[in-house]
Formats: sequence, structure tokens, C-alpha cells
Amino acid sequence: MELISALKFLKLHQVPEAWVDAVWNSEFTEREPLDDTIEEQLTASVDEAFQNLYECLLTYHGDRQSVSRDVPSQNIWAILVENGVSVKSLVAVLSFFVLRGKDKVADTQQRVSSLHASSLYLLLLGIPGSIANKVFHEVLLDTCSDLSSHCWPHDSGKKRKKDGLKTSQTEGKRSKPQQKVTPDMEVDEEEEEELYFSGVDLLKIRDAVFLLVQTILRLLQTFPLKDRPQSASNYTQIFSKLLYFEPVLGHLNFAAVQDITKLRSVPEMAFYGLQLLCSPKHGNQRESLRRVFHCLLYVILMMNKGNRGKPSLLILSQAILSTRDQAIHFVCHFVDELKQVALPFLHILLQHICFQMVEKSEFRIHGAQAVGMLTSEMTSTDYAVFIKWLFNLSRHSKMVCRLFSVDVVMVLLEQPERRPGECNDPDLACFLPHKFMIQSMLFAQQMDESPTVQGHALSCLAQCLDLPSLNVSRAVHNLFSATGTQTLLDGETTEGCVTSQQTQKTYHTLPFRTVDISSTESFGCDARQNTTLLLLRLKDSKINVRKSALQALVSLLKHAVIPMSWENLDLLSERCRDPAVSVRKKALQCMGDLLVAKPECSMVQKAWLQGVMPALADSENSVQDKAMEALDQLVLSNVKPYSTSCHLDISKKLTWDLLCLLCHECQNLSPYFSRAFTIWSKQDKFTSTFITNLISHTKADHAEGAWLFLSKAVVSSPRLPCGKILEAWDNMFSSKDANVTTCCHILSVIGNIAAYLNEDTKDRMVDDLMSWLKTFNMALELISAAVETLYQLSRSDDIRQTQAFLNQHGSELVSLCEGYLSSVILNEKGAQNLNVELMVKHLHTLGVVSLHCPAEVGKRTVLLVESVLTIHSDKLAECPEELPASLPLSQFKENSLPSRVKAHAVITLGKLCLQHKELVQKYLPVFARELEVGTEVAVRNNLVVIMCDLCVRYTTIVDHYIPNISACLRDNEAVIREQTLIMLTNLLQEDFVKWKGSLFFRFMVVLVDPVPVIASLCEYCLLHLLLKKNPEMFSQHFIECIFFFNSYTKHKSYNKFPQSESEQLQFSLKGVQDREKRFQIYRFLLEHFTDAQRFQITNKISQTVLACFVDEELPLDADGAVILSETFNILSLKEMKLQAISAPPGAMAGEETEEENMATMAKAALQAAQKKVVSQVQKKAFIENTVPLIISLKNLLEQKRSPALRDLMTYLQVTMQDYRNEVKDFFSGDEQLMAEVEFALRTAEKEREMEEQMETCTLTGDGKTPLAQVSVQDYPIRCRPLLPGSFATPQPPRPNFLSLRLSQTVRRTNRSRKEEHVKLITLEGTVIPQGDDRAISTPKGATVNLTFDEGVSAIFSDQGTSLVRETGVLHVQPNEQQASRPRQWNVQSPLCKKKTKKI
Repeated sequence: MELISALKFLKLHQVPEAWVDAVWNSEFTEREPLDDTIEEQLTASVDEAFQNLYECLLTYHGDRQSVSRDVPSQNIWAILVENGVSVKSLVAVLSFFVLRGKDKVADTQQRVSSLHASSLYLLLLGIPGSIANKVFHEVLLDTCSDLSSHCWPHDSGKKRKKDGLKTSQTEGKRSKPQQKVTPDMEVDEEEEEELYFSGVDLLKIRDAVFLLVQTILRLLQTFPLKDRPQSASNYTQIFSKLLYFEPVLGHLNFAAVQDITKLRSVPEMAFYGLQLLCSPKHGNQRESLRRVFHCLLYVILMMNKGNRGKPSLLILSQAILSTRDQAIHFVCHFVDELKQVALPFLHILLQHICFQMVEKSEFRIHGAQAVGMLTSEMTSTDYAVFIKWLFNLSRHSKMVCRLFSVDVVMVLLEQPERRPGECNDPDLACFLPHKFMIQSMLFAQQMDESPTVQGHALSCLAQCLDLPSLNVSRAVHNLFSATGTQTLLDGETTEGCVTSQQTQKTYHTLPFRTVDISSTESFGCDARQNTTLLLLRLKDSKINVRKSALQALVSLLKHAVIPMSWENLDLLSERCRDPAVSVRKKALQCMGDLLVAKPECSMVQKAWLQGVMPALADSENSVQDKAMEALDQLVLSNVKPYSTSCHLDISKKLTWDLLCLLCHECQNLSPYFSRAFTIWSKQDKFTSTFITNLISHTKADHAEGAWLFLSKAVVSSPRLPCGKILEAWDNMFSSKDANVTTCCHILSVIGNIAAYLNEDTKDRMVDDLMSWLKTFNMALELISAAVETLYQLSRSDDIRQTQAFLNQHGSELVSLCEGYLSSVILNEKGAQNLNVELMVKHLHTLGVVSLHCPAEVGKRTVLLVESVLTIHSDKLAECPEELPASLPLSQFKENSLPSRVKAHAVITLGKLCLQHKELVQKYLPVFARELEVGTEVAVRNNLVVIMCDLCVRYTTIVDHYIPNISACLRDNEAVIREQTLIMLTNLLQEDFVKWKGSLFFRFMVVLVDPVPVIASLCEYCLLHLLLKKNPEMFSQHFIECIFFFNSYTKHKSYNKFPQSESEQLQFSLKGVQDREKRFQIYRFLLEHFTDAQRFQITNKISQTVLACFVDEELPLDADGAVILSETFNILSLKEMKLQAISAPPGAMAGEETEEENMATMAKAALQAAQKKVVSQVQKKAFIENTVPLIISLKNLLEQKRSPALRDLMTYLQVTMQDYRNEVKDFFSGDEQLMAEVEFALRTAEKEREMEEQMETCTLTGDGKTPLAQVSVQDYPIRCRPLLPGSFATPQPPRPNFLSLRLSQTVRRTNRSRKEEHVKLITLEGTVIPQGDDRAISTPKGATVNLTFDEGVSAIFSDQGTSLVRETGVLHVQPNEQQASRPRQWNVQSPLCKKKTKKI
């Protein structure tokens, strides 16, 4: 009687039968209204009553019969009948609690009671005899089983606030009239706003959920679902959602025999429930495994898969990752337990993990780890089958598939290599070695069409050498070794047969079936070509490819896979000056890693300096910081006290090696190094301790590096211990073989600390310097440093005193130089026994000293220097005190002095001019004339430098000679062209020179310089230095370029510069032979136009060029026809089209993943709207401004029979492609022109169609049978329905066929077109419903067997057992019987057709 007492709280006798019948008639889908009194009594029930009833029913449950056999299994139903308890009423009342707890606004008690009622119903259903007593109802079973998802609050512990949302939505907007709100709605909102769950409430609900799941497990132990596949599928979904219910502490042991009373967490019970569903009592075991693995697929992928629609990604957290790991271990346990039964589904699971992976790196990393763990459960034969499938996936058309295959390969390479002998199938043994994966699946991906895949493959290739596996390293060595080892490369771009229907917007669930992908053969490539391909990736157009190639190259160099040659290292250091900031930073990091790995290699040290030092002057602050960080770590932080007994470790030795390189081979990098000291001084890095440590190294073997560092550090920290500095000074003068570079640094240090020396020390140093300078035995660098130090020692607060000191000592040196020059120039035999070095040193000393004491330089001295370049000693003898009239150097008799002496004489003369304005006015014409007629390269090169330096100080005077300087941009000597380009760029940057006259156009000509290095330098100067300063520079000069390069001077405004005939001829690009150069310049300019500039220049061309010919301001002669033709050809360029219109929508569609990015979609929508507006504006401007001119020009050209008419029609044909349907509207005023344009467009379309047809033709003249692999895409395929029980292991792998690459015809119809995708072939007799038209390349009578994969398992739709129509896979097999003879292709040349028609 305990059972009857426990049932009393349900008030079964008080419930009206009519209400019970209404509940049953409604199929338990909605709550029926109950009498208020009874409802209040029922709702007053407490949890203890439910628990008491549960314990009573549990004694009659099926799993207790084995424990207590005293109670007959049918007694409960008899007891209920004897006591007048209606089972129908019992179920109805329980459903009352169940449905009430499903409401979103249900409180804690209602939810707990609902869960308890569900547990009671399921427990009652598990008692033997429940079916006979009509307890079972499928709807109520599903509702009770899935009640945990409704009762457990998803936003636990949070109030639902709506006020803030309303405020954010309505703020700033016009108020709207209030909607009429019903009382029910008000109640719901109030209850929803007050909804809150405390920690105690959540604990109660959790315990009730725990009891419900436990009851479901009891039900599954006794209640078979063999005849109820829908219920089994629902339970699978329920358990998969419960895996995330709460975290699990510890490791789950799936192998042990489970006792449900010992399970302590909901996820643990959920896993056991999935295990129970796979038992034979619940239906076909294979079907059960399919359902379970399908649900676990999305757990492993960390996706949320609803009943419909596309899976959504979960937010990664530790709980999500933990559940994923448990699911993987669960699958491994199943495979280990069921062996061959579960292996086919493991294959399918792995395939779908790979095929449904998303592009996000975090998900790909975890997905690849999952694949690695699951494949560890496979035998070698099954593993080889999967590797073969993965190899085919790496050639799939979806970029994400190819990307993820690289991740999987990296995980598999970390596993122990499997031996080919372990594979039962000899044909699959080749897939087991790691060598195959590296060469065919990793390195081959650097040929991928996607930059993302290329970059990732190269990055992973770099990581391979860091793996502990020796076989992996050996495989990478084989790729790049010089032995010519053949490696597998993706020689051709191929596409797999499995593609998603991208044209459909609705998402269909991918059926859980074997994803079979046809494979292609790979081409071999030797090691030298592999290395060349890798080096080419360093200059790839995509940023991420260049970054990954850097990483790969550094890894190969570190592990000595490729030689440590200067060519390879120079490529690395060159990337430190890459246009992309991220590439520059990556290059700096890679150079640092290589230097740390190879610290003793001098070439690496030099390459590191050439890469890092220029980065200190980078325009991007983050790059500067990266370079400073590298210098800080490798140079500054390693300056420690030196001791002869202390051995330098590798890092400290590296520091001094780098500094010594800066003293010798890399002296040109010293100015960049000085920028680092400016930053370090602001950071107070040069403390007294640091300076002391630095000075301690001045007596070591690497003293020159220490003096270099000290010479730059002393600028910001001049207070040094003078004793050791003066000691070094004395040693320098006493030593006969002192190093020049070290002496220069010591002199620099002395000059910086001169203010802190006493007068006696200064006087002694001045005497030493003067005696040293008077010997003229010093190197040129040392002479400059000594004179600069002399100036520093003479500095005082009184400027007059300083100048007097300089004049006193400077006059001595000038007199000595003048005397020596006189002895050589005025002596008839002076040039015969000339000491060139001594002559150069005197000239150099004179030039350096003259900058400090210009007053001591007389006219005689100037004339002597001039005489070094020419001979007029007779004038010197006759008039020693007066300077003769200045004449161009070419008018004097040329002397026999060496070219080196003349080059230094020019520099000295330039320094003299810097201090005397009258000399500038006198010698500038001489310099300009010498630039034009001179023959000595060194002299003319120095003249360019001198004139540009003079322009800084005497801008107005030198400005008239800028055309003479710019004429050197077309000099015959490359070194002069480069020097001129650099010097003029510097002047333009500082505004000492303006873009006046023909200077801009002369710069443009350098873009087509025959030396690629100079052309590239010009492009850099224009884009990165000059265009930023003047963004309108290109558009302002574009139209005039047409006239300038064609030497056309008849226009009233353009090309009216004062030029000599030689200069005009020098920079002219006139003629057919230079047409490609002209259009190279046009394209360069247009590529860097903005859309606004393109629009403006198009209208301006019409107004200033076309209109001039229409108005007959310009004659339509031969030269005018050339200008007109060139103008039409420019207007036809693709670079002239507005990017907002010409850019194809979704141009990067191949790079995007399947998941839709809202930001990308919004941007695409904005671009579409912008395109529409811009198109309308351009159309209006074309109709109003251009069309009238075109009509008039067309008539005029026809009258003149000008050859420009053809270019006009070509321009119209290209332009009207965008307005194909509006030709009549555009040219309504000229019916003949309208007809001609339409005819031209039709003709172009026919030609295009014929080219496309020819692309699909393959003519085989060698007698070989073309093996075609045909993929049918973008067509819905009629899949044959598979019965639920028709499952088998995957079919044996199909043979590899060589993919047929269809050649594309190069089209040049006065415009550039992007390469089109290879057209898909529609085969005769296939299942494609769109028609049975045979492609032109398909032979008549050829039998192609097309079959579906019928022998593999498939996942059915989540909605019952009906199948979702999906895109399947077509396999093309060659006809074995016809393979011996070539096919006859039904191809007829279009020319033959024309001839036939004529006949």
C-alpha cells in the first residue's frame, strides 16, 4: 500500500475524466486548462512526494527484478487496478507537470517538478507491462526525454533586463506610437524580468536533471528501441547535448562495466547512454554507430548543429575542449572494442572532420590533433587508405580542405613512422612513409593557387626540420639536396570532384558518407628547381606567402639543407626592406633566429647587419622598435667588463664580430648605427659603468669595434676617463701601422671630449695633428677626421677667436697644397713623375681645409685646381695674380693627368665653390658643359654630385641648370643615371627642386631604363618618396605624357618646354619600336590613380585631346593620327576603368571559407551600392561628354580615311561591353555608328564563344589516349536512396588518373582579360537533369561509366528517415576495351566551315 499512499499527492480521483480525455486527445502537445482548486493542490506538491513515489516505482522496475524476485513484475498494474487508479489519469497528471515546466517563465519549483514528473513517467515506462497497459506515448516520451534542455536555464544566475536594450534602440530616433499591449503580454514581461535563479535553485534543478538522465539510462537498459528508430535518433541528439551540461573532474573510463548508480556526472551518463544506444537491442548496430558518430562529429569539430541550417562554431573554452577530448577518447574506445564493425565509420568520421573543417586556425589546430588521435587506432592498411584519401583532399577545389590537409600532415608527422611491410596491400604501402607526406602533400602545396595554402605549407615545411623524427629531416633534405632526387610536386592545378553547391543559398547537411575524391598524378622536380621555387616565393605578390617563405628558407639554412651562400642570405636581408610592414618585421625576426643559430658565420653576420641597420631608419615605428630590440639584445646588452683572463662566450664574441664588421666591410651602415645611439641616449643606456666597461675593450683584439662604439656613445655621454683616451692618442701617433678606421674613431672621441680638456693638452694635440697633416701620408678618411678634430679643439665661445685659429693653421696647409700643385702644374715635366696618391691627398686636404677657412684660399689656388682639369700654364705664367676669363673645359687643351686626379680635383673645386658665390656663377656653366661633352665617367659623376650639393646652398642659381642635370638620366653610363636619380630625388624631397619643365617626364623615362635595378629604384623613388609628398603628381602630368613621349609639339598647351634637339631626341619614345615602353609608363601611372583621378582624366582627355581634333585645332595629319590612336588605346586600357566598377564581386571567393562573415557581407553590399552609383555617374558623363565627340570624330576620320578609325572602333567595342544593351540609347543620333558598334559587339561575342569552344578541344596527334577525369559541378545530382541497413566498408581505392588540363588561348584584342576557369564538361548520358548536350570535346560513341558510391554508409536527414538531396560524387572510368586505340574527336576547324560555305 506504500505505492497507493505515494500516489495520493497527484489527486488522481479528483481529476475529471473529460480533462484526461482532452489531454490524451491533444497528443500531449499543449496544456489543457484544469480546475483552479485541483491545480492549486497539485502545484502545492513538494519534492519529497515525487521522490517517495519514485522510490516506490523503482522497486517494480525491470533492473530490480534480478535483485528482488519476491515482487512479481505484474503486481504494480494489478495494484493500480484494485485501488481504482487509472493509468490513463496518472499519465495525464504527470504530463500536466511536464508541460508546465517547459514554459520559459517557469520558476524553479515548476521546473524541478516537471523534471521529477518526467523521471516518473520514464520509470513507469520501463516497468514490464507498460506497453500493454498503454503507458507509452511517443510524443510524451520525446518530451520527457528532452526536458533537460528546456528546464535548465541557459543564462543561469542572470536577470533578463530589457530597459537597457530599449534605450539603446530608441536613442536618437523619432519616437513611435505605442503598440497596444494585452494583459497577458504584460504579465509575461513582468515575470520574465523577475526571472532569477540562485545557486541553491540551480543545484535543485541540476539534481533533478541528474535523476532524469539516470532514469533514461534505466529505460534504455530494459526498453528496446529496435522498432523505434526515430526515438533512438532523438536520444542520440539528447545525449550529445548533455555532454556539455557540466564539467567532468578526472578521466572517464569507458572500458569498465558501468553501474549507473556509480556515475557521478551528467556527461559521464551521457557517454554511457550513447554506448547503450549502440547495443543490438536498440536496432542495427551499424546504424546506431552511424548516428552516434555523426553526433560526435560536431562535438569534435566544436560546432553546434541544430535540427536545420548550417552548424555554428562554439566559443572555445576549457569546458568545450575537455568535452571534445572526451568524445575523441570515447570514439577510440568504441573502435578498440568493436574493431572491424566500427572501422568504416571511423574512416567516415575522419573524412567529415577534414571536409567540414573551417578556416579559423584554432579550430584547424584542434581538428588536426583529433585526426591524429583517431588515426592512431587504425591498422597500417587502414591508415594508408586514409592517407591516400587525404592526399586527394589536398588537391580539392575548396581552399579550406587543402589548408587543413597541411595541418593534418604536420600532426601525423609527429607520430612514429609506419613501416611499409605492415601494410597488407602492396599498392598502399607507398602512402605510409613520412617522405610521401612531406614531398607530395606538404611541399607540393607551395604550388597551390591559394596564397593562404601556399604560405601555410611553407610555414609547416619550416617546422618539419625541428621535429625529432630523423626520417622527416631526411625527406626534407632529399627535396633540396644536390643529388637530383626526384620529388613529387603538384605540377598542375587540379580540382577534386566533390564540391558544394555554392550557388544555392540554403544549407543542406552533408550526408555522413565516405567523401570520395578522385586523385591526380604528381610531377617530379629536381632539387635545384625546388630551391628555385622556394626562392621565388620570397618575392611573391602575397604578403603571407613571402613571410612563410622567409621562415622556410631560414629553417633550411639553419639545418644546412641548402648551402649558406651569399645569394641566399642577400635575399633574406633584402626582405627587411619589403614594402609590407609585417614582412619586414618577419624578416628581422628570421635574420635574428639565423644569427643565433649560426653566430660564428661571418656571412650571416654581414647579412644580419645589412638587414637590421637600415631598418633603424624605417618609416614604420614598429619596424624601428623591432630593429632596436635586436640591437639591444645582440650588441648593447653584451658589453661587459673585459679581462685578458676571461674567455668571451659565443654571444659576447658575436657582439664584437658585428662591431668589427661595421668598421670594415659594412662601413656604409655606420649612419644607420648612429640613429640607434640617439635612441639609446634618450633611454639613459650609457651609464658611467657601461662606458667603463666599453673602454676596457679598447686594448683587446677587437679594439676597433670598441672605438667605433665609443665614438658614437661619447656624443651623448662626453664625460669620459680622459687618461685612457689620451693614452690611446699617444699610441696612435707612435704606431706606424695604426688602423685607419680605428684612428678615425679615436679622433672622433677626442673631438667630442675636447671641451673637457685643458689648454696644454689641446695645444699638444693641435701640434700633433698639424705635424701629421703636413706629412700628407694619411689616408683620405683620416685627413677629413683630423681636420674635423682640429676644428673641435679650436672651438670656443668667441667665434672670431675660433675663426682666427682656423685661419692660422688652415693657411699653412693651404700654402703647402698650393706649392705642391704649382710644382706639378707649372713644371713641364711635373706630370711625368707624378705621385698620384700624393696629388690626391693634397687636393683632398685643400678641399677639406677650405671649408673651414675660405678666406685663406686665393684666386691662384682656385686656378691651380682648375688647371688640374685643363692646361693653360701660359696664362698662369703671364698673369699669376689674376684669374683668367672662365671658359668651358672643352675649350682648353686636355692634360695628361690620370682620371682619378681629375675626379678629386672636381670635388675640391666644388668645395671651393660652396664658400664663394662668385665661383658658383663662374663655374656652373663649365660644369654643365662638361656634363654634356665630357668623356670621363668619374669626373661627370662627381659633377652631378657637386651641382646637386650647390643647389642646396645656391638654389636660385643652380635652378637654371636642373635640365642639364636631369639630362644625365639618359646618360650612356648606368652609374651616372643611378647617381642622378638619387640626387634629384633628394632635392625633390626637400623642395630644393620643383616639378618644373620636363623634369617629371624625364623621370618617367627612367621607368623603362634598360638596367632593371635602376628602373626598380626609380619606381621606389616615385611611389614611396615622391608620390606621398604630392598625391596629384601623376594625374597632373598624365595627358602631357602622351604628347611628350611622342614628341608632338603642335598642341597649344602641352609639350612646350625649352629643349635642345639633342635633349628632345634623347628622351623621346616616339615610334612603333618604343610603343611598349610608352604603354608601360601609362599603365604604371594609371595603376596608382584613384578612381576620382581616373574619372577626371577620362573627361579631361575628351576635352583637351579629342575636342581639339574635332574643332580642328590640331591637324589630322600623320602625327595627329598617331596621337589620336594612342589616346584611344589608352582609353581602352583596363587600368583606365574605375576599380569600383571593374573589380569583380567576390574576387577573393576562392579564399573565403563557408562561414559567412558579417563584416565582409556588409562591405560587399556597400561596394555594390557604390558601384551602382559610380556606374550611373560615369554613364552620364560618357553620354554627355564623350559620345558627341566620338560621333564627330568618326565622321571626320572616315572623310580623312585615317588609320585611327580602327582604334576608335576598338575603343567603342571595349567601352560598350559594359553597356551592351544600351547601344541604341547611346548612339541614337548616328544610326550607322550604332549599327557598326552592334555588329562589332556581336562579332566579338562570336569570337569569344569560338575561343571558349576551342579551349574545350584537345587534339591528340601522338596516338596516346587522353585520360580524363571529369568533375561535374554546380549541378544537382540525383542520389539513389540508400536503405537504412545497406552499409559496407569503403570500396577499394580507385586508380589515379592524370587530370586533363585544358589549355587556354592567349587573347589580346586590345585589352587584357583575366584567365577564365576551366569549363566543366557535360557528358552525354549522365544523370545531370539540365540536359544532354554533348560538349565539343566529347567523342561520339565513347562510353563513360558513371556510378555513385553505393557501397558506403550514408547519413540520413535529421528529419526522420528521408534523405536530403545532396551533391554526390561522379567517378569517371576509362573504357578498358577502347584504351588501346586513340579516340576520334569530333572537332572541325572554323576555317574549314568558312571554306565549305564559300564553295
